[in-house]
Amino acid sequence: MKTIEGKDVDLSEYKGKVVLIVNVASKCGLTPQYEQLQALHEKYGKDGLAILGFPCNQFGAQEPGTEEEIQEFCSKNYGVKFQMFSKVDVNGDEACDLYKYLTDLDLQPTGKGKISWNFEKFLLNKNGEPVARFSPRTKPDAKEVLTSIEAELEKK
Repeated sequence: MKTIEGKDVDLSEYKGKVVLIVNVASKCGLTPQYEQLQALHEKYGKDGLAILGFPCNQFGAQEPGTEEEIQEFCSKNYGVKFQMFSKVDVNGDEACDLYKYLTDLDLQPTGKGKISWNFEKFLLNKNGEPVARFSPRTKPDAKEVLTSIEAELEKK
């Protein structure tokens, strides 16, 4: 995978961390979730939570910018410090392999299948195994998300 800065990253580098993967967009009604994602990064990052943002323009063309524009928007408006990646497709034939894998799993509470909108969230345990999927409307600071993150962080 490529970071938003253009650096190649093997996702195995996150082994040993709890990971929250989110498809993001800058011009969406759910865009304020960036603020909550950044708050999670600040609160739990030191404990081993990694948040990975994947910009996607597949839903209402709500992420039309370049990587540089997306990075500037996130930094300026939400102070985003968690890792952002290059734009990807999350559905269809052109979907990146990560999202093809994630959407094929039957994860609770959302189930399996296509990504429905921006800001769908996948939680991975420290072994890199997906353990939960949360709908776009489930805010990053919702009790069910926090409980799941904390439970995974507590595991050895």
